Amino acid sequence: IVGAHVRELAEEAEARQEIANPYIIGVPLTERQEIFVGRTDVGARIEGLLLDRRRPPLLLYGQRRMGKTSLLNNLGRLLPSTIVPLFVDLQGPATQASDHAGFLYNVARFIADSARRHGLALPRLPREALASDPFTRFDEWLDEVEGALGQSTALLALDEFETLDSAIAKGRFDEEAILGTLRHLIQHRPRFKVLLSGSHTLDELQRWASYLINAQVVHISYLKEDEARRLIERPVRDFALRYEPRATRRVLDLTRGHPALVQLLCAEIVALKNEQPPAVRRLARLSDVEAAVPEALSRGSLFFADIERNQVDGAGLLLRFIAAQGEGAVVSQETLARQFPDELERALALLRRRELIEPVDRGYRFQVELIRRWFAPASPAPRL
Repeated sequence: IVGAHVRELAEEAEARQEIANPYIIGVPLTERQEIFVGRTDVGARIEGLLLDRRRPPLLLYGQRRMGKTSLLNNLGRLLPSTIVPLFVDLQGPATQASDHAGFLYNVARFIADSARRHGLALPRLPREALASDPFTRFDEWLDEVEGALGQSTALLALDEFETLDSAIAKGRFDEEAILGTLRHLIQHRPRFKVLLSGSHTLDELQRWASYLINAQVVHISYLKEDEARRLIERPVRDFALRYEPRATRRVLDLTRGHPALVQLLCAEIVALKNEQPPAVRRLARLSDVEAAVPEALSRGSLFFADIERNQVDGAGLLLRFIAAQGEGAVVSQETLARQFPDELERALALLRRRELIEPVDRGYRFQVELIRRWFAPASPAPRL
């Protein structure tokens, strides 16, 4: 009787022991989160360009949710200790400021906060000090920052730079004042390196091109397969869920190593497994992956809808047509030309730039299966 009771208690305890879900959905990863994986190749390219004597500005370019901000938050892991990353979120109060003094004050606040996280104390720049001649006072403050750097180099990382472009376009800030100051910093302050981060190239935002001569693009895209595998199978130490090989392969095929989609799908797999009996809970099978896909599409609806509404510029019908042909289907250029005779080349070029489709055998297909499924109609179309 005692043995049976002990077994019953053990079974109840096991049933209560859910798999801890380590995945983080919808927000960038910070430097304190173990789940950040890979990107050593991107870090190495940034480091190499920072050593370039020509001191070119850098553009970290990649599609939305590809991990740009997470990378910037974790540059301290990837770069030598002599480089101090100074992160400025341009989606924050800086671009919402009502005037140049407010913009510069908030940029200085971000810089000082970021430096403090890396163990460097910078002098404050009080708001009232910017009242009469903000750009001169800000430039003087940068002199003080350089003094505090010692032998280190500052990497000024301006995230979501398109937000600043939008504020300039709306007339909130003067183009020459803001971008001219940035150009002056690049040209005349060798202790500072400048990195812009966004989902557009400088060619798409023409006003920036004349201020950032010889900018070098650092492309951030899908995780390498070994990096994605680690995120799937070993996101944190002592992760309690194991994957059969076919299940891991299917996650890779569905996501192509897109970091946000790997986290999204794997989070749903963990949630699904926690609903299962303890005897089968800790092994993810191929059927579990497929069962988690509808929930991932639902939970990630804002991500997918953003692609549809804000990134395809009227090419949604073209995407839906390709999506309707099924998983992995390649639609020939000839077929697309018959279906969409107007401005096809422009639409294809945009969708390729947004990394939604890719050319294959004189045709095109979706790059990521989960994104294709979002665009696919409920009833599959006849195969071409």
